Amino acid sequence: MAKNKSTAVEETTLELDRDLRTGFEKVEHFVEDNYKPILSVVGVITLILLAYLAYHNWWLPSKEAEAQSQLFVAQQYFNKGDYDKVLNGDATYPGALKMINQYSGSTKAVNLAYYYAGIAYLNKGEFQKAIDNLSDFSSDDVVVNAMALGAMGDAYSELGKMSDAVNYYNKAAASSPNEFSAPMFLMKAGMAAEVNKDFKSAKNAYEQLKQKYPNSQQGRDAEKYLTRAEMQIK
Repeated sequence: MAKNKSTAVEETTLELDRDLRTGFEKVEHFVEDNYKPILSVVGVITLILLAYLAYHNWWLPSKEAEAQSQLFVAQQYFNKGDYDKVLNGDATYPGALKMINQYSGSTKAVNLAYYYAGIAYLNKGEFQKAIDNLSDFSSDDVVVNAMALGAMGDAYSELGKMSDAVNYYNKAAASSPNEFSAPMFLMKAGMAAEVNKDFKSAKNAYEQLKQKYPNSQQGRDAEKYLTRAEMQIK
């Protein structure tokens, strides 16, 4: 009985060895028969990997540095209120619009270029262009992000799209709940809602002002606006 078991184990082992050898031989033959295609695939993968590393480790940082230097000029014109040059540049600086086209999708500086362009268009009275550019801007800085959202509210308000204006003013207030910007945007939300005859939304904005920011200038004035909205609802 023991011999039969031993023989069975040996036969199983031999069979496994044969299967493994057969498998290795098949792999070996496959590699030999497809050596050039395999080498080509490996080469392509290597090139893709090298291109990816070059893009992230060399090209992108160099473009970021280049764009940042140009953005510095945009900031100077922005601070001076020279919005035409913010957008279109001068003899040496290309302007925010060309920056966006030239570096789009590649640098952090482009993100700020959208912001400068949006605010510039807002101040020039080109409200839809302001919205288009500000829509492409985002920031981890809650204050700057709130200002961008509020600017979109201003642009929609100027276009007479009061529902959109109220929406963005409320977003701006919620995104940066501080004593400076939030009361300002809540007041704008309430007044835009009143223009839109949405007195319930206006009431909600004024109630938030009264409850959350009673010490702000807008909060101190909230009671009279709240009373006016409530009278319209009744």
